[in-house]
Amino acid sequence: MGNLHGRLRHRESAAESTSAPRHHQPQPPQQQQQQPSSFHRHVSGNGRVLGRPMEDVRSTYTFGRELGRGQFGVTYLVTHKTTGEKFACKSIATRKLVNKDDVEDVRREVQIMHHLTGHRNIVELKGAFEDRHSVNLVMELCAGGELFDRIIAKGHYSERAAADLCRQIVTVVHNCHSMGVMHRDLKPENFLLLSEDENSPLKATDFGLSVFFKPGDVFKDLVGSAYYVAPEVLKRNYGAEADIWSAGVILYILLSGVPPFWGENEQGIFDAVLRGHLDFASEPWPSISSSAKDLVKKMLRSDPKERLSAVEVLNHPWMREDGDAPDKPIDIAVLSRMKQFRAMNKLKKVALKVIAENLSEEEIVGLKEMFKSIDTDNSGTVTFEELKAGLPKLGTKLSESEVRQLMEAADVDGNGTIDYIEFITATMHMNRMEREDHLYTAFEYFDKDKSGYITMEELENALKKYNMGGEKTIKEIIAEVDTDHDGKINYEEFVAMMRKGSPDLGTTRRRR
Repeated sequence: MGNLHGRLRHRESAAESTSAPRHHQPQPPQQQQQQPSSFHRHVSGNGRVLGRPMEDVRSTYTFGRELGRGQFGVTYLVTHKTTGEKFACKSIATRKLVNKDDVEDVRREVQIMHHLTGHRNIVELKGAFEDRHSVNLVMELCAGGELFDRIIAKGHYSERAAADLCRQIVTVVHNCHSMGVMHRDLKPENFLLLSEDENSPLKATDFGLSVFFKPGDVFKDLVGSAYYVAPEVLKRNYGAEADIWSAGVILYILLSGVPPFWGENEQGIFDAVLRGHLDFASEPWPSISSSAKDLVKKMLRSDPKERLSAVEVLNHPWMREDGDAPDKPIDIAVLSRMKQFRAMNKLKKVALKVIAENLSEEEIVGLKEMFKSIDTDNSGTVTFEELKAGLPKLGTKLSESEVRQLMEAADVDGNGTIDYIEFITATMHMNRMEREDHLYTAFEYFDKDKSGYITMEELENALKKYNMGGEKTIKEIIAEVDTDHDGKINYEEFVAMMRKGSPDLGTTRRRR
């Protein structure tokens, strides 16, 4: 049950991946595509989100293919009508911004991107437009793909290369912190390359969870992604030092190919993060320089007060351009482990999307009935006591602490009760992954010819549909998941993959 924890108030940002897609519930097509031709550039009235005159983004840009998809919107490739320049545009459907917090999140994200714009390592916001149906954020297109993909494609990889990437990542952190912004969701997927050039700059994206802060401010909402989340965030009492922790986790992965804190599910990862034990005994650590290990340790100190600041990290001897990061190639096993880590996430993301898309109305009806039976006083909300009394009646055997955890995870607005929507969101997550028939539905989706195996070709078709990578990714996924080495994935292998470890758990968001 721990894997629910903190996973709910799921917000994807306006600066979401401008290259690789991230998938969620399917969205109906955007209404704005059927706008009447008389819809001129300026639309009367002020927008509800940005609070300034509405204007039609489509009078300036032509919309092309979809680049990515999130809970609140879709990112498209767009072309400037007069200059022919290409950009990424995220359209956030305003009807999805249900409460004032959602509106506030988008507004703050736009403010933060404007505030940080002009920095070499931050995706630049070119403009924000709002019309009757959506907020459209136009930003520079990062055509070079994700950070890990570049590393894996290169093949030759050294500590010096890792130091160069880490320097760019921590430069972003330093820039944000010195401008009074905490990113709060640093992870490799949020670093894109501007172009395919060898020396393309790395660009940070996805400021959907970022906040303005002043020194001494304390934050309590649980946000971020499981592998990268700092221990003090889990304890709901943190400041900007949490970004350094996340950057330290990325550095550990850059050097070893695996995350430092691992678990079979989200709760397992959280427990490992709180224990804070770092493994420097396994391969490749014995052959990594002591200077690199020194830096990793100092970025991953459990006590945020003892952690290095961004400036201190940049001044560390291993990080300096003429520093002591050796140029000899890192063990090839590191790259293959990084491939596994990444490939696993990609296949799981597609499978989870398939499962989400196949959740039928009937299943939701069942959850609705569950809610009604627990909500004994018909108030439309469920208290901890009602939940505790009601779950056993539904045949769910949970300990008090597990009920408390479900309550915590589902009570998005932190008011001590769960409303209907919160309940559906939580229980949907709960019964979605574990249920055998859902896993089978996903497997059948891939296994188009009903042979009982997912072949290379079937995998390729599915990944292409979701824009998840080419032939190389497919070979990596097969190599990782195909435990009997027959070149295809059977149902047992598929289930083992879905239940092992944890996919990218998405951006979590909890308010207090």
